[in-house]
Amino acid sequence: MSANLSPPPTETASPDGIAERLQRGQLFAPDCPSRAVLQHVTSRWGVLVLVALLAGTHRFSDLRRKVGGVSEKMLAQTLQWLEHDGFVLRVSHPVVPPHVEYSLTPMGTEVARQVEGLVDWIEGNLHRIMDKHRADAAGAGAAVQPVDPGAGWVFSAGL
Repeated sequence: MSANLSPPPTETASPDGIAERLQRGQLFAPDCPSRAVLQHVTSRWGVLVLVALLAGTHRFSDLRRKVGGVSEKMLAQTLQWLEHDGFVLRVSHPVVPPHVEYSLTPMGTEVARQVEGLVDWIEGNLHRIMDKHRADAAGAGAAVQPVDPGAGWVFSAGL
């Protein structure tokens, strides 16, 4: 049996390889632009806005009511981020008072479906997560009764 002592192949600095890597992104690199997109999509308000818009076009005030707890400022900022990333389409109708509608772009629908899968998983497993929280609060070794999935905390993806 002989050992391979040759060094591993090195990457070439071909322009195609660099361009391809830049387009793909390097999520674990501190300066990767995909991190900002990830923050926009996976923020608390980003997730809820994307899932809410899966149901169709909404006006700002409708979204604010649907996404309970979001301030006007945070909703506006979240919508701006998602619009800048190409996920949300903002249509302003030239009427008084102003009438602005928000909907998902085709790319927004794609990312919203991905986020919806995460939301569905959380909703389906929330009882397990809450059981863990209660066990941690009760201290190590304490017996914890499982919670009825139909009672207590409710997280609905059908915002």
